[in-house]
Amino acid sequence: MKNLISHKYTITGKNRSDQKGHKPMVIWFSGLSGSGKSSIASGLEKMLHSKGFHTFCLDGDNIRLGLNKDLGFSQEERSENIRRIAEVAKLFNEAGILVLAAFITPLEKDRKTIRQIVGKQNLIEIFIDTPLEECEKRDVKGLYRKVREGKIKEFSGISSPFEIPKNPDLSIKTQNISVKEAVNEVVSFLGSIIDINE
Repeated sequence: MKNLISHKYTITGKNRSDQKGHKPMVIWFSGLSGSGKSSIASGLEKMLHSKGFHTFCLDGDNIRLGLNKDLGFSQEERSENIRRIAEVAKLFNEAGILVLAAFITPLEKDRKTIRQIVGKQNLIEIFIDTPLEECEKRDVKGLYRKVREGKIKEFSGISSPFEIPKNPDLSIKTQNISVKEAVNEVVSFLGSIIDINE
C-alpha cells in the first residue's frame, strides 16, 4: 500500500524460535460446529505445554468476542474473519509460538488464503471429519436447535456451504473415538515435524 514500508527488526523469527527451542507452526483444525475442533486443540495444547512448548490457542468464539467482534456472518465477513485470524497466527509464528487454530473454515478459497498468508511450510491442516448428523446430535452449544427453529441463519453445513477439504495433512474421524484418542492421532502424525516426542 502507498506510503507503507515494513520495518526490518534486528531480531528475526528464527532468533525467537531458537530461543524457545522448538519450531513454530500453525496447526489449523477445520470442521463443522460440534465436530470437536476446540476440544482436540485444547487437549493437544495441554500435552504440548507439559513438554515445554510455547503455545497459544486461537478459537472461533474467542476471536469473535474480541478482535473480530465487528464482523457478522455473511460469506464476505466469514472470509475476512479467517483472513484476519491467519494474519494473527502468522504474527504468533514470527514470535516463535506454536499456534493451534480451531475454526470451521468452510470454504476451500479461505483455506488457500491461510496457506498463502501463513506459508505452506509453516502450516499443518487437520480436518476433524465428523458427520453433520453426529454434530447435530451433540449440539454442545445448542446452535443446531436454533438453526432448526429458524433463529440462526447462514449456518455452515445446513444453510451455508461447507466444502470438505480435499487434501488436508491429516483427517480424523471423531464419531467413535474420544478426545484423548483424537489427540493421540495428532501427536502420532506430528512425530518429528516439531520434535513432539522429545
